[in-house]
Amino acid sequence: MKAIRRFTVRTVLPEQLQPLHELALNLRWSWHPETRDLFRSVDPEVWAATGEDPVRLLGEVPAARLAALAADRRFLRRLGDLADDLREYLTGPRWYQTQQEGGVTPPPAAIAYFSPEYGIAAALPQYSGGLGILAGDHLKAASDLGVPIIGVGLFYRHGYFRQSLDRVGWQQERYPLLDPDELAVSLLREADGTPSRVDLALPGGRTLAAHIWKAQVGRVPLLLLDSDIEANSPAERDVTDRLYGGGSEHRLLQEMLLGIGGVRAVRAYGRLTGHPAPEVFHTNEGHAGFLGVERIRELVADRAAGLDFAAALESVRAGTLFTTHTPVPAGIDRFDRDLVARHFGGDVALPGVPVESVLALGAETWRGGDPKLFNMAAMGLRLAQRANGVSTLHGEVSRSMFNGLWPGFDPAEVPITSVTNGVHASTWIDPAVVRLGAAELGAERAEEAMTTGETKRWTGLERIGNAEIWDLRRSLRAQLVEEARRRLRDSWRQRGAGEAELGWVSSVLDPDVLTIGFARRVPSYKRLTLMLRDPDRLRALLLHPTRPVQIVVAGKAHPADDGGKRLIQQMVAFADDPTVRHRIVFLPDYDMAMAQHLYPGCDVWLNNPLRPLEACGTSGMKAALNGCLNLSVLDGWWDEWYDGQNGWAIPTADEGDGVLDPESSEAERRDDIEAAALYDLIEEQVAGRFYDRGSDGLPHRWIAMVRHTLVTLGPKVLAGRMVREYVERLYTPAALAQRELAGRRHAAARELAEWKARVREGWPGVRVEHVEADCPAEAQELGSSLALRVQVALGALQPGDVEVQVVSGRVDETDGISDAAALALKPVGGPDLDGRTRYEGSLELGRTGPFGYTVRVLPAHPRLASPAELGLVALPAESVGMDAGLLR
Repeated sequence: MKAIRRFTVRTVLPEQLQPLHELALNLRWSWHPETRDLFRSVDPEVWAATGEDPVRLLGEVPAARLAALAADRRFLRRLGDLADDLREYLTGPRWYQTQQEGGVTPPPAAIAYFSPEYGIAAALPQYSGGLGILAGDHLKAASDLGVPIIGVGLFYRHGYFRQSLDRVGWQQERYPLLDPDELAVSLLREADGTPSRVDLALPGGRTLAAHIWKAQVGRVPLLLLDSDIEANSPAERDVTDRLYGGGSEHRLLQEMLLGIGGVRAVRAYGRLTGHPAPEVFHTNEGHAGFLGVERIRELVADRAAGLDFAAALESVRAGTLFTTHTPVPAGIDRFDRDLVARHFGGDVALPGVPVESVLALGAETWRGGDPKLFNMAAMGLRLAQRANGVSTLHGEVSRSMFNGLWPGFDPAEVPITSVTNGVHASTWIDPAVVRLGAAELGAERAEEAMTTGETKRWTGLERIGNAEIWDLRRSLRAQLVEEARRRLRDSWRQRGAGEAELGWVSSVLDPDVLTIGFARRVPSYKRLTLMLRDPDRLRALLLHPTRPVQIVVAGKAHPADDGGKRLIQQMVAFADDPTVRHRIVFLPDYDMAMAQHLYPGCDVWLNNPLRPLEACGTSGMKAALNGCLNLSVLDGWWDEWYDGQNGWAIPTADEGDGVLDPESSEAERRDDIEAAALYDLIEEQVAGRFYDRGSDGLPHRWIAMVRHTLVTLGPKVLAGRMVREYVERLYTPAALAQRELAGRRHAAARELAEWKARVREGWPGVRVEHVEADCPAEAQELGSSLALRVQVALGALQPGDVEVQVVSGRVDETDGISDAAALALKPVGGPDLDGRTRYEGSLELGRTGPFGYTVRVLPAHPRLASPAELGLVALPAESVGMDAGLLR
């Protein structure tokens, strides 16, 4: 029998226990061990049964137990101390406040951070994988540093799916309904108590309305828009039903609600709470790109500003940052152009925002682009003056992938920088690791080290003794073995096995055996089954008589990805084999709760994607924070920070750009080569070092690698380091640019828009007409210089509108310039009778070998964030080069 209506009956806490509500509704508990310990002490059995969720705990703990706690002075003292600690955390000055006091350029008053998913805690399942976990860690680190971020996302009533396996190992999905009353969220309400609401106009006279749930992530409010409200028709109620669910129009509506509705939610929150308006808007991937369109609408509608679309665009761009996580074009959201036109034109057009202008933002105008599609990443880049990838290598990949938006420029000059991702230490470091570090550094300094990512704070960990490190690693491995057995037993029960069949589970894995972890989403490029390439070789590694290996595997395939599900099925079939099932397990339903056992408990973290398709790969960072060594392809962050002493690099058989048809013979050959290299590394180096014991029974060389990993990688992989980089390199410059363009009623925005329009119109008349140099034919000596004279036709433009540069560097056999350096030439006199302006300069020959140069003309304006911003460049008909092979 099913209920016709569902609701939650809340527990009424005794007055003395009211601070428990305060602690439960701030998600800081998810990374604050002392608060978690307090909730565990309320009722350990209920705490475990509710999935370690304080809100559910308080709803289910017996009234008699609450009454006993209300009379327990020791408990009340702990409760009072932790409530005071939270209030001090929320109001006291932190790192960001010191920047406000001492900085020359004041940092932003507030930053709005938009993401389609957030991994804050397992108790708030609004994430699917790395993108959401990264977003959650970004907010937590911002909170710890005192950075005034407002998070914006969607509230998915079914979250992402829960995974189980059937009898033959095929992935099964279920979508439990989430009740907001059972979560650490509260409804944003107007002064009269009614729920605050945002509305979007849809074609056909329909309206998409949403309420706003607020989750408090430490100091950071996270606003989540929910369309499952009575004001909507059934179709609109389902817009926020599932993360990454539905067809193309469903996804478009989700992204419109996230972007447009998200900006409106931020405005409502500021109006109701007095929170400062964001000066910077940061979109985490292209899903929220429509936020820029809404902000343009706001400025055009502001009569005091008096801006048209072009000027509003410049003002919006100045304060917008776009972060791409996508290493391949196939990973970008693209919508049918006509579908977008229907939702931004006609009677639903945003006032002052012509549908043609919206479509132009997402147009694939580059060679090979599809004119029928609207590209969300292209819109994100056109609406943001600053953009970044999420590792150094990914920045390079992104510059090449999006080069078409800046035609005429080499990929190295594409204005996309990189900020390597980080992970939130307090979320992912096991408390036992923290205690070990605190014993050497002191509790206060250990907390500062985990928060800021400052290298000097980690000095001292190198003094931790070998025995202490090895005892810690063994205990963490034992914890993982116990958790893996529990989860494996539950999985087999779900698959239909009876308790009598499962006696073998109690001997699965061994706390003294080298343990390798592999857990992530299961798209084909992450190559879950590379380890199965030679099953006999893998069995030999698992069952080695003196140096055995055990492997813990987890991961989810997208519900629509049957190929990924087949990979899981292959892995499960191998792990089900009675001869090896005590050495390799697949654990279904990979989530944050499982991950917090996996990362600390593994000795080695395995990652073998197709290079360079891993944008960052933060799972290995979380493992490293716990003293786990990485065994990975040199991709993402590992390409950047692998040093030969913190793990192992799996050799790659690169083929071109590394993107191959998985069914091709080249891909088969590549996988064979890389799998063989993986087996060799595990057998000869990894296992060899793990089992190489001294007379005291300790693997001293292994422990040295663990210590080196903690000391050198610890501060690098932190989200605190990442957020500080965002503040210093991107947020603060963006805020400064936004202030300059918004000042004097946006006068600078109007001037910049008019200048860009004039330059674009006049650019066809810009030409490099003549280049000459005082350069004898023979080879030149190192340190000599060339006097250059260049004649440039500027057409209707003025010398102040452009910069003429000589670009020089090493040349290859095709005269391509690499390691280029640019030098500005100076105008000499006014235009001649033919309207040409002469530019002169001296080029110093500062390197030996083949050398060459060319001349180019670029638009120049003090408010451009990059010389490539407009994508305009004028080059001579032929680049000028010289063979300097005899330079000495």
